[in-house]
Order: sequence, then C-alpha cells, then structure tokens
Amino acid sequence: MSAGLVLSLFPGIGLLDMAFEEEGFCVVRGPDLLWGGDIHRFHPPAGKFDGVIGGPPCQAFSRFAHLVRATGKKPGPDLIPEFVRCVAAAQSRWFVMENVPDAPWPELPAYKIQSFLLDNRWLGEKQARRRRWFFGNRGVGVDLRRYIQLAALEDPDWHRTVLASGGMRPGTETKRGRLPGKNYGYTSKLTVKLARELQGLPPDFLDHCPFTVHGKQHAIGNGVPLPMGRAIAKAVKAALEQGNVEVA
Repeated sequence: MSAGLVLSLFPGIGLLDMAFEEEGFCVVRGPDLLWGGDIHRFHPPAGKFDGVIGGPPCQAFSRFAHLVRATGKKPGPDLIPEFVRCVAAAQSRWFVMENVPDAPWPELPAYKIQSFLLDNRWLGEKQARRRRWFFGNRGVGVDLRRYIQLAALEDPDWHRTVLASGGMRPGTETKRGRLPGKNYGYTSKLTVKLARELQGLPPDFLDHCPFTVHGKQHAIGNGVPLPMGRAIAKAVKAALEQGNVEVA
C-alpha cells in the first residue's frame, strides 16, 4: 500500500526517489536540468502531494566554492528559494530537504522545521559523506533523528566523499593538498565503478544509459547515497505511521 504521493524536486537520476519508492511512497519527479527541465517554470498544484523531497544544488554553500571562484568561475546559483516556492505552492503536509552542512534554513513559516547533520558513515557505510537534512511538518515539530537507525560502529575501511567532478589521478591519493589542479576531477570507468559502489548502487547502474563516463560520474556523484536515502525514507514513514505528522 502506498505511503503517500510525494513530489521530488531536483531529482537528478532519482537516488533519493528510489529510497522513498522502496518504502511504498509514490514519487512524482519534477523537472531537472539534467533532463532539460527548468525549476523556474514549474508550478506544482496545491493540495495534491502529501510530501515534497529534494536536494537543491549545493555549489553556492559548498566549502569548495572558494576553489571554484579561484579559477575565475562562479559557483552555481542558490536554488533553495525555488525549493521553498514549490513547497509553499504544493501545500504538502511535510517536506524533506537535503543539502551541504553550511546550507541556510528554508524560510517556510507554515511549517515546524527541524534540522540535523547525518554522515553516511554513521550508517555503517564506507563513504564519508556528511549532509544537512531539514524536515518540515505542518503539525508539531518532529525530530526525525528519533527514527533513524544508526550503526553501532563505523566501518574502519572508510573512503572520502564521492564527487560529481571525479577523483584524483591514480597514484596521487597520498599527496592530496600538494597537487596541481590538473590532478583533480579525474574520471574513468574505474572512478564510476567506485562511485557506484560507495553510493550503494548496483554494479550495472547506468550501464545502458547513453551518458558519457563524465556524465555518469557527475550524475552519481550529485546524488544522495542510497543507504542514507533509505534511512531518511524509513524515518519519515515511521513518523507518519506513529501519527507524529499532521494529517490535515
């Protein structure tokens, strides 16, 4: 039985969507730049969705933004206001927003919003990937951390965060911080294979998708790790089942 109709904003290749679908939610994907969509032209109908999920692009608040500026480029725009606009228009019962740790709070006065940090390693996974999560509810404030199952111990065989831009050239891993920029952002079939593994995806994920190697790395690296998405989806479902999220 469906746990509710959910609108996914900035879905990318749908990794967070997959986690919510596994928990019985019916997920409707909004527009995404990856598929030629434009969030600025999207206007969701009011009262149709139980929840809204998504992770607006995080470049504007990433701790690597200064490196982007140092190369003469501009970080991506702040699209959290577009997420806020769509949630307000949809008038959903609840929403979940994912972003980098330094992301600002979404301004939605109609919701009681709780925020917390969650690292992928706290779930027993190898990849160190810390993200800030926001859970908004029209009823009483709900601390979603109460419903997240953390691992008793972290995996000692840890790995750095998977990046959309790729990794370091082979043989340079131990020289991080002392390398010219050309050694960063390396992509190959091996980096894509590793990214899939660390993100908790099947070994053949995107094998039949007409993306380039760089495109696959970008899409996988921009997604929420599937184990982290599952932890959030299970927590939301548990909060709903226990009646801690307003129904009306």
